[in-house]
Amino acid sequence: MHPKFNPRKLSVLNFAKTQASLEGVEPLAQFDRLHEFQQPGAEACEVHFQAQGEMRSTSAGASAPWLVLSASTRLTMVCQRCLGPVEEEIAFEREFRFVESEAQAQIEDEDAEEDVLVLSPDFDLLELVEDELLMDLPASPKHAVCPQPVKLRVADADYQEPEDKPNPFAALAGLKIPKG
Repeated sequence: MHPKFNPRKLSVLNFAKTQASLEGVEPLAQFDRLHEFQQPGAEACEVHFQAQGEMRSTSAGASAPWLVLSASTRLTMVCQRCLGPVEEEIAFEREFRFVESEAQAQIEDEDAEEDVLVLSPDFDLLELVEDELLMDLPASPKHAVCPQPVKLRVADADYQEPEDKPNPFAALAGLKIPKG
């Protein structure tokens, strides 16, 4: 039987050594930064997450703790075309390798395909979930097809296009003195 793990104070090393898994559903309101992107008045959302710990061999032959993490949520955001509400599915699945120190993480993170993080006895897994979901937010959320036609021009009903005016520099051409 696996010990019970707290996602807010996770011992990643113990989690990986016991090959434990953790999954849960948390209200979006618990993720302050992510909640800012939810439109006011939109129905309450939840963040679903799954984590799996494991120990893997490194190229040096040692064993390192790894975390396989996935999460998803639905946010009601502002469509950048019609400015109406648009539902966006935000999800990720990533692997993280943990090392002993910040210096080691900085050195190894540049060459590694996976993300390299520092081991901590009380790692906040839900903060990592929030960080990763924030990175997966769409830069410009839009409907595939907006529910209302998008107005591309703003004009009064009685507005008339101006007539073509003569180029003001054309008159200057007549003042030009021929060289000769």
